[in-house]
Amino acid sequence: MQNGTRLAAVDLGSNSFRLEIGRLDHGQIHRTEYLKETVRQGNGLDSDRNLTLDAMQRGWECLARFGERLAGFKKAQVRAVATQTLREARNREEFLARACKILGFPIDIISGREEARLIYQGVAHMLPQSDERRLVVDIGGRSTEIILGTDLNPRTMESYRVGSVAWSMKYFPEGQFTARAFDTAQIAAKAVLDEAVEVYRSSAWDVAYGSSGTIGAVSDILSAAGWPDGVITREGLDWLLDRLLKAQTAERLKLDGMKDDRRAVIGGGVSVLRAVFELMGVTQMRAAQGALRHGVLYDLLDREEELTDLRSTTVQRVARKFEADPAQAERISRVSRHLFVMASTALPPADSERFQRKLDWAAQLHEIGSQISHSDYHKHGAYILDNIDAPGFANPELHRLSLLVLGHRGKLRKLDVDFEDRVFVLQLLCLRLAVILCHARREPDLAGIELETGAQPGRLFVLNCPQEWAARFPQSAYLLQEEVVAWQKTPWVLILASP
Repeated sequence: MQNGTRLAAVDLGSNSFRLEIGRLDHGQIHRTEYLKETVRQGNGLDSDRNLTLDAMQRGWECLARFGERLAGFKKAQVRAVATQTLREARNREEFLARACKILGFPIDIISGREEARLIYQGVAHMLPQSDERRLVVDIGGRSTEIILGTDLNPRTMESYRVGSVAWSMKYFPEGQFTARAFDTAQIAAKAVLDEAVEVYRSSAWDVAYGSSGTIGAVSDILSAAGWPDGVITREGLDWLLDRLLKAQTAERLKLDGMKDDRRAVIGGGVSVLRAVFELMGVTQMRAAQGALRHGVLYDLLDREEELTDLRSTTVQRVARKFEADPAQAERISRVSRHLFVMASTALPPADSERFQRKLDWAAQLHEIGSQISHSDYHKHGAYILDNIDAPGFANPELHRLSLLVLGHRGKLRKLDVDFEDRVFVLQLLCLRLAVILCHARREPDLAGIELETGAQPGRLFVLNCPQEWAARFPQSAYLLQEEVVAWQKTPWVLILASP
């Protein structure tokens, strides 16, 4: 990306929605605008884990305001991510369908570990380069992310389902602060976080940093009360707990440095933070400037280049892990990308390259299920991708990739896909054709083979093959005829032709 390019990150958190806009300057992103709204979607989940209409409406209204600010941004300049509340919500698709239209950009639901990775990237990019071993903690509304890393490299990442909104709703439902409620909440938080003790023990890190949300709020309160600026200590937490108990209720709580939107969730947040301090032997924690949204911005830069795109590295790792044949994967990748380029001349070059990269990932991974089953390896490969931890990928991205792997062979009607998505359909067709042309697991003869869209706008693809080609490769010709039949059961038409 060129210097001066504007980038934007939207963080749909359980407590707040945030919009961070920055300008690229020689590899660094400098803030130009920051918007935050308290939406509290986290307390809008009912007993069936469905978002209430009120909670969805609050989110849509906020995103409409964000969307107005993002008018004029290109798709490659914006990324929106959603976290624990939408990971949990059973009716998330209902919310997202409208939310994406209102915002004007796709919204990715990211996994807990991916959220943790992006948090670490955001924190690390706002700190000086150092070989110190870092513990990074982010207590959000419905989840807490804990990461170990050095410099820009996260080493261990995990997300736990405990957070300020969830704990406040459960243990301080009427905003009542009692010693018993805090003891119960802290014990419950420890029970959730207990498995982290060995991994994140104090001997595994040198400096503890806290990001965003609860930790930022506690740091502000302590600083306003005269404690060291930007540092949270056990003594400071004890002092804060005493103030909460003396206030007795959230409504009566008056603390310099505390914003009004934090009042309703401070009890849950403090109980979780105290549990973290005790379990991991933290004596002091520094409030970090970076957060999830900053990690999303820097990840946007990495995604622009194939060599720095973490997703490409993840694909290679998964392919090795499941022992996919690298030579065949490379053949399928070359042929499918070759066909895609021929049939996608209407796409802008940058978009074409991005879609080719994703097609390449599908080619690299299309046989990862072979170690499980020979006949149904495409089904097992798709299942793996829908359930694996894949750094760099959002859940919708992985599912789209799993659909390509599932659909690269067999019946097309079994696919639960949107056949109105022309780019996905073209990716799928190119992958299937490449698998057919490389069925003998050797380099195919592509001389004279061309793939093009129909002369008239519509759902039509034409594969041109030289007249003598079918006689030279009868098995390939037979498989292509079968492919024509397969596409007849979809809204699209594939025609074989000879010039």
